[in-house]
Amino acid sequence: MESQKCHIPNWKIWGVTRREGGGAGDSSLVRRSLFQAWGIVRPRKEGVGSGDSSPSPSHSGSWSARKRRRGGIIEEAGVAAKKPLACPFYKKIPGTPFTVDAFRYGEVEGCSAYFLSHFHHDHYGGLTKKWCHGPIYCSVLTARLVKMCLSVNSDLMGFSLALASCVQINGCSYICPLKLDTEYAIEGVKVTLLEANHCPGAALIHFQLSDGNTYLHTGDFRASKSMQLHPLLQRGRINLLYLDTMYCNPKYKWVYNLKVLRICSSMSSLLNIINCRFPSQEDVIDFVVRTAQIYLKKQPKTLIIVGAYSIGKENVYLAISQALEVPIYTDASRRRILHSFGWSNLSKRISSCNQSSPLHVLPIGSVNHENLKKYLETLNQRFLAVLAFRPTGVPYSEHSSFTELRDFVMFLKPQKIIPTVNVGNATSRDKMQAHFREWLKCLAT
Repeated sequence: MESQKCHIPNWKIWGVTRREGGGAGDSSLVRRSLFQAWGIVRPRKEGVGSGDSSPSPSHSGSWSARKRRRGGIIEEAGVAAKKPLACPFYKKIPGTPFTVDAFRYGEVEGCSAYFLSHFHHDHYGGLTKKWCHGPIYCSVLTARLVKMCLSVNSDLMGFSLALASCVQINGCSYICPLKLDTEYAIEGVKVTLLEANHCPGAALIHFQLSDGNTYLHTGDFRASKSMQLHPLLQRGRINLLYLDTMYCNPKYKWVYNLKVLRICSSMSSLLNIINCRFPSQEDVIDFVVRTAQIYLKKQPKTLIIVGAYSIGKENVYLAISQALEVPIYTDASRRRILHSFGWSNLSKRISSCNQSSPLHVLPIGSVNHENLKKYLETLNQRFLAVLAFRPTGVPYSEHSSFTELRDFVMFLKPQKIIPTVNVGNATSRDKMQAHFREWLKCLAT
């Protein structure tokens, strides 16, 4: 997460003032990441192409992110239309006719049910209103977004989502919403979705086959201790774990300086630091809220901007809205999406008037120096300064840290682990498998 500030002359930000020589009408940008603000030494980036190259913390749909997600296969839009890619093995669930997040490969041979873990483009890519290759199974909220944003056909819905603990699904709808923590029988396999702690609608997918084998696909997730309390994960062993390995690299064990100790708002956040874990989302959000309050106290006419993807990061601007007791302004497209969540606490705070609130949510890619200056100018002197947050990647993370992955694996004790991210080269895959063996070996000793 980064904070950016366009400000009036002589206004201080984290002790940084306007550069000398600036004219009366000069406006400058001071940019400071939470790595700096929290006194964290950012992991050193290594050479491109190295097995240790750090993943992008953003799901902005960048070329590098798409390349990584596709197993290192370089795919451009024009090429993809002419030469469909073969579905990789790590998107197929063995012993079933299921795939997970494999829409970009079109019709997959032998697949009769396509699962979607959550509504981020690097997972639903390839899914359009022309989809006709088979039913799409996902959470209720993700299903709502697929229909609303992609216009995928759902007119053939032929089943009932009863409140029974186990529901047999028969029908040919292309969108099949599944409730969390409810067991469904699909093609002879018991399927249950669990909260993934990633973005609204994101789910872990638990498969129990008729032969007794149990598989868990995490999609994208942020592991937490609460997951270890789920009855489905507490009983029985996981035979095969498909793991979100975005940050499966020990270099994400950072070094902190003493400044962090002054920022820590709780003993739990201090323990996270000692244990080399990512800061909790709650601790980062608390820091953001306090920062916004400080700047509004200095300059009441400060505009607070939060950059966000189409979904995700809602907790950041919702917390600011609650703390400052102000509405949240965003454009019509995002308002439509946010209202679709069915979160009354969020819906009642959404505003369509950009002049009535000092809190605006913008596309994350638009939060940069030039755009912030232009945006401020459009508001007719309503605001004299802007403080902008870009909650991307680390330390505000919606993925598991290396330590959190280790704890999750050691809790589940899976027989086999298949990584789903950063699998583009053999060196990266081998290093991750070495970590897995080390974690599981500790359980045997």
